[in-house]
Amino acid sequence: MTLAPADSLTIVSLLPRLLDTNGDAANARVLAQRARWAGVDAVVVPVHTVTDLPDRADIVVIGSGTDADLVAARDSLLPLADTVSAWLAGGVPILAVGTGWELLGDGIDLAGSTVTGLGLVAGRASVLPTRATDDIVVTTDAGTTGGVRLIGFENHARGYTGVAQSLGRIQSGTGNGDGGEGVVAGSFIGTHLHGPVLARNPHLADRLLDAACAARGLVRVGSAHTASVDDIAKAARNQVAVRLGLSSE
Repeated sequence: MTLAPADSLTIVSLLPRLLDTNGDAANARVLAQRARWAGVDAVVVPVHTVTDLPDRADIVVIGSGTDADLVAARDSLLPLADTVSAWLAGGVPILAVGTGWELLGDGIDLAGSTVTGLGLVAGRASVLPTRATDDIVVTTDAGTTGGVRLIGFENHARGYTGVAQSLGRIQSGTGNGDGGEGVVAGSFIGTHLHGPVLARNPHLADRLLDAACAARGLVRVGSAHTASVDDIAKAARNQVAVRLGLSSE
């Protein structure tokens, strides 16, 4: 068990060895660095088994893995299911990407077989007519991140059904396969966006950090370093948007 200082954030990275195919485990490092730039100490705790669990979790990040590792990842998550369920019930911000999100749902449909999920979030992953492999642009729903644009890279063969509230609407790309992308359910966010998504969209990272800091009574402050990095991320998003024939921010 990891004990973190009372005035720091504990950012849990679940199964970063199995669920980091697209570099999505780096979302945890993005959060930690942005917290430090804003004057809030943060520690990243990799969790592979129950023995790695810290005394508390302020934010949880789950990345994406390969289909070959789906069953192994699911079986590794099963002993952690009660803890993840408690985090969800307690309002801990959780970001799950790709197969990490799918495994928390009801199940994953494959060609000729099904992998049962943990059933902790609503919906299931279902096979798309064609694989989605391209840049994706999403306008978030008002109230999730304030109706802003998210840009990432999608690389998945499945959509997602049974979503009550999507993260946003597709401007370019496939997402869930029904015009929406991702899911927002309380403190949980699931998405197909790789990149890692928080490096390319720091406003989404700050939404998670703001929620975690508010719960702990911590205050983030602005910094020149953060502003500079945000400008670089904005330029990268605009480059993709313009290439796709969309307006820049």
